[in-house]
Amino acid sequence: MLKRTPLFAAHQQLGARLVEFGGWEMPVQYTSIVEEHLAVRNAAGLFDISHMGEVFVSGPATLDFLNATLTNDVRQCPVGRGQYTLLCNERGGVVDDLYAYHIEPTGFLLIINASRIDADVAWLEQRHRLFPARAGVNLVNASDQRGAVAVQGPRAAQFMDRCFAGPAVAGTAAGQPTSLKKNEIASFRFASHAVWVGRTGYTGEDGFEVVAPAEEIESVWSKLLEAGQPFGLKPAGLGARDTLRTEVCYPLYGHELDEHTTPIEAGLGFFVALDKGDFVGRSVLAEQKAKGTTRKLVAFKMADKTPPPRPHYPIWGAGAGAARLGEVTSGTQSPSLGLGLGLGYVPPEFARPQTPIEIEIRGRRFPAVVVPKPIYRKPV
Repeated sequence: MLKRTPLFAAHQQLGARLVEFGGWEMPVQYTSIVEEHLAVRNAAGLFDISHMGEVFVSGPATLDFLNATLTNDVRQCPVGRGQYTLLCNERGGVVDDLYAYHIEPTGFLLIINASRIDADVAWLEQRHRLFPARAGVNLVNASDQRGAVAVQGPRAAQFMDRCFAGPAVAGTAAGQPTSLKKNEIASFRFASHAVWVGRTGYTGEDGFEVVAPAEEIESVWSKLLEAGQPFGLKPAGLGARDTLRTEVCYPLYGHELDEHTTPIEAGLGFFVALDKGDFVGRSVLAEQKAKGTTRKLVAFKMADKTPPPRPHYPIWGAGAGAARLGEVTSGTQSPSLGLGLGLGYVPPEFARPQTPIEIEIRGRRFPAVVVPKPIYRKPV
């Protein structure tokens, strides 16, 4: 039985095409993926992200617990800010990638992937049982009690303040949502509830993510749709979310990341604070950082007009007799650039930008080239 978010009825009313995603019945598109993608790049899009999980971690030993469990250094994240980080196992493999928001002096809100809620909570609870100061840490999985939406696009800031009453009541000091800087978070009033608004996202555009009580999220969704319509806001589904994040090379768990892939292999070493003290997986990650890895995640663009590359398509070296290098982890036809592009793992010697490779698409090999990340960059 597929799970449904509190916005399921709203998606049906809008005529969304619904599909299975990570155990949830979610909208893949409302009109077309290309139309919704371009709305986000040029105006704004509204996404249901209520399927994602919310875990609150609080108590006097919270900073020490999270620093022993996550790869990034939460001591470098002041109250009212968030940071991207990873949850690793002892082998350095990624249990999940997530956002950790520092919402109060001894409290964090972790936003985790929908397909990993059970695995993450089980892992956090296991680490909590092993943590010496566990009496000073309280874990609460609030995923079923919260809903969330993301408003993304260059015009999002033109209507956000119409939807939430300032000033902020918690988090960073902000008079209104648009006062937030990138990665900052604050709580604002909405109707009779307080909701969390963070200036973060998963599209490469400016934007905001709103976490609210589950019973209030449909009102938040409706208010944003109404306020944003004059500015070109459109509801957007998982299809556009995937093409947008692939263009800017943001990883997706189960594609670029899994329990057998490390952050170093995935090119996420910036979010691994090896100098903060010990944490789960540190020894493996430190060794990889020092000695290198046997594979690296690269971005590529197709050299010509081709059918779109897709996950699991083979990646080959260029030319006759070349070896198979790996496989595509994410691939799509880019609505912004009008050509095929994607991500995949290859041996380090093939990871240098401008290295020619070939992507096997339906039994034929087509030329491609390794390019710097992100693939799509906003025009200046």
